[in-house]
Amino acid sequence: MANVNIKFNTKDYLLSCDDGQEENLKSLAAHLDLKYNDLKKNLGNIGENKLLLITAIQMVDDYFDLFKKIKNTKNDFEKLSSKFKELRSLAINYKDEKEIEIGKLREELNEFKIMVEKSKNSYEEILDKTTKSIEKFIETAEINVDNEKNFQ
Repeated sequence: MANVNIKFNTKDYLLSCDDGQEENLKSLAAHLDLKYNDLKKNLGNIGENKLLLITAIQMVDDYFDLFKKIKNTKNDFEKLSSKFKELRSLAINYKDEKEIEIGKLREELNEFKIMVEKSKNSYEEILDKTTKSIEKFIETAEINVDNEKNFQ
């Protein structure tokens, strides 16, 4: 246990505190003394007990204001965190839906490739048949022309 000498309202007091808390105790006492002297300056000398009570009430009021702000900030943070989680979920769902769409489009593209390949093969078959038919027709026509020449 450590002993600390502090000054409050121009009087010295010896207080005890846990080891390592000396500077904190001095800081708190200085803050209390400042608040007390400000009230004394503003309200006049209305008695030490009354000034101490008003100082304590103001400090408790400051504490509760800060506590409310922290609570509101915590609530705002929780709402923001909830909105972020919701947004994250929406983004993941959107990504998943787009991946499904991309998969379907890939399947359609593969089907089109197969159709194009079949059409190409069919076109080549038709072209081959047509070419053979023309060649046969020309061959037949040449034979007929040769035969006619031989008969004349």
